[in-house]
Amino acid sequence: QVQLVESGGGSVQAGGSLRLSCAASEYLSCMSWFRQAPGKEREGVAAINTGRGTTYYADSVKGRFTISQDNARNTLYLQMNNLKPEDTAMYFCAGGHLFCYGVPEPTAINYWGQGTQVTVSS
Repeated sequence: QVQLVESGGGSVQAGGSLRLSCAASEYLSCMSWFRQAPGKEREGVAAINTGRGTTYYADSVKGRFTISQDNARNTLYLQMNNLKPEDTAMYFCAGGHLFCYGVPEPTAINYWGQGTQVTVSS
């Protein structure tokens, strides 16, 4: 069973930055970040093909968020800059056995972390 543990969430004012980390017991072919706001569906934010390092982003975060990995430490990161109140959500680290060719759908995910809260105030 793959274990994913997120950290780095918190509260920040609009325009601020946060970096999320995800410690993985092992890397899968596609690692990604999702978020879910109250009353909304879970949505993919960013993904990375761990072998090639190819990255993908949702339009809503493109240019503001950066997904990266430290293969030596089996750690996934999400650098979030210029945060907006609409970025407020629970953020989840996720892993899938299949390669991703874009931000995956939740149905393509095999393993989820427990989530970390990000709150952006205006």
